[in-house]
Amino acid sequence: MNHWMSDWLIGIGLSTEMVPTVAFGFDVFILIFVALLADIVAKGLVLRGIEKAVKKSRSTLDDIFFDKKVFDALAHLAPAIVIELGAPFVFENYPSFINGLSRFIQLYTIVIVVWVISSFLDALLELSHRNPYLKDKPMLSYVQLGKLISYCLAGVMMFSIMFSKSPAVVLSAFGAAGAVLIFVFKDTILGLVASIQISVNDTLRVGDWVSMEKFNADGDVIKITLNTIEVQNWDKTISTIPAYAFVSDSFKNWRGMSESGGRRIKRSVNISLSSVKFCNQEMLNQFKKFQLLEDYISSRSEEVSKYNEDQKADKTFPLNGRHLTNIGIFRVYAERYLQANTNIRKDMTCMVRQQAPSEVGIPLEVYCFTNTIEWIPYENIQSDIFDHLIATASLFELEVFQSPSGADFGQLNSSN
Repeated sequence: MNHWMSDWLIGIGLSTEMVPTVAFGFDVFILIFVALLADIVAKGLVLRGIEKAVKKSRSTLDDIFFDKKVFDALAHLAPAIVIELGAPFVFENYPSFINGLSRFIQLYTIVIVVWVISSFLDALLELSHRNPYLKDKPMLSYVQLGKLISYCLAGVMMFSIMFSKSPAVVLSAFGAAGAVLIFVFKDTILGLVASIQISVNDTLRVGDWVSMEKFNADGDVIKITLNTIEVQNWDKTISTIPAYAFVSDSFKNWRGMSESGGRRIKRSVNISLSSVKFCNQEMLNQFKKFQLLEDYISSRSEEVSKYNEDQKADKTFPLNGRHLTNIGIFRVYAERYLQANTNIRKDMTCMVRQQAPSEVGIPLEVYCFTNTIEWIPYENIQSDIFDHLIATASLFELEVFQSPSGADFGQLNSSN
């Protein structure tokens, strides 16, 4: 082409001294023009053809890769390939320039390859979000790790190309500065290790309800990254916690409760000590009218009477022999009430237990599980249970303990 260009320039009357320079300029112009044409063709024709094929395809996989601009990044390689192939012909008389240009093209190619890898990983992340088996896994951490590795490898390759050194030499230079790098990127390294441990041990997933008192976090995990974990608290604030804190510190994960399908109720009603007493026959006759206790009162009364007769207990004093108490019968009533409640799981622990007396009375603790884990229905079920127990305590001649208030002291003074 140079021979044809030189003959043509001489033919139009250009001096022999100017012909090489002008011919070289034309060569450079043609190389740039072809490179730009390759870029236009790659972006215009090829990408449009790919877009049409993607739209016609029934699969959604190619749509994701197209939307994440994986093919756009590949299209940027076209002008680099043209310049890399054409430079030896255009700049054959400038070998040092060819070497420099070749290095620049190699650096440019590495940048484009990293861009392609990053877009590809973003597409994989989007695919994981649409997969029901992977959407709760910390895939963002893996994607960030893949990008970090590609950036590090690209950096080593670029240093190797710029300084004409072997990648092994560059890596050894970084190894000598390892102590400094570890200190500078301490949080990143800890977060990386913690993220891998969390994923391998499956201790945390996106969507888990976690409680971490140290960071005042109590809510759902919405994002797991390489360095941090974001928790959206119930008041809609967001707590950003270092990933390694979930390995080094303790936290509560409520996933087990969610998977079990039952949420625990563990709350007490405090009974005043002064209201606890033995039941007389009149009280027992009254309690028999309660449908949940009718068979229990009959069977237990017979059992107690038979025992007292066998022991020849002196019934003059209640402390002789065995007697039913109002708090004991109330506890049985509470248990049977829970068993009859359709909102309580029967296949999980369900009991009412008496705890140690204290200055606030005798705690009767309800311990059971609801058949729902949703917050509002759970609170409604729990409230209904204790509304009923508090309201029915007086029917057993029991008093619910309450610390005296100003109104109580006012009534006491007025009575005196």
